[in-house]
Amino acid sequence: KYLIASCDQSLKRMGLDYVDIFYSHRVDPTTPLEETMGALAHLHRQGKALYVGISSHSPELTRQAAAILKSEGVPLLIHQPSYSMLNRWIEDELLDTLEDLGVGCIAFSPLAQGMLSNKYLNGVPQDSRAARAGSLGGHLLSADNLARIQALNEIAKARGQSLAQMALAWVLRDPRVTSALIGARTVTQLEDSLAALDTLAFTAEELAEIDRHATEGAIDLWKISSDLAASDLPKR
Repeated sequence: KYLIASCDQSLKRMGLDYVDIFYSHRVDPTTPLEETMGALAHLHRQGKALYVGISSHSPELTRQAAAILKSEGVPLLIHQPSYSMLNRWIEDELLDTLEDLGVGCIAFSPLAQGMLSNKYLNGVPQDSRAARAGSLGGHLLSADNLARIQALNEIAKARGQSLAQMALAWVLRDPRVTSALIGARTVTQLEDSLAALDTLAFTAEELAEIDRHATEGAIDLWKISSDLAASDLPKR
């Protein structure tokens, strides 16, 4: 009911009859997966969502979601997981799962809430998310993470890219990643992000050097969703 009402309210606010893709953005631990996927299928059949997707689901729940939707005659088009050089959880199994299912992958937060940009190379600006009580708490900018960011920035400079450009190119290096979701606040930020497309290729040496520093930074803010298993959800 919540998903259906949310879609209806969004369509009304935007003055649209339908959206191209409608996502279930997180696993709802209080609702059977069959009901959540059933709501997505209902919206698709009503013509309010041309395609449906999920976000922050484990490989196990992704397979189950795809199977439920398939039984409803609705394809699972895309999965939107968080993925960046400091948050690599999808590499363990999810990317293989998506490839096996024929489901696309659009990575969100590829800049790790702005950490993989030039914003934090010289400390924490007063107007930054880390300075405010937002999703990027100051505790995430640990000494280890700052050291990783600075080392990655040196690699980016050697490639003739900004850190943000290299971070986007790195996410897109894997053909299983269909696209990356960016959040530009200014035209300058948008242009900087799009310039990542100018240098997408990496040498084996560059990737090896990046791997030395692109390690888990304990910044997956959506882990509570992607860690949920089928056994954690209520049964229908």
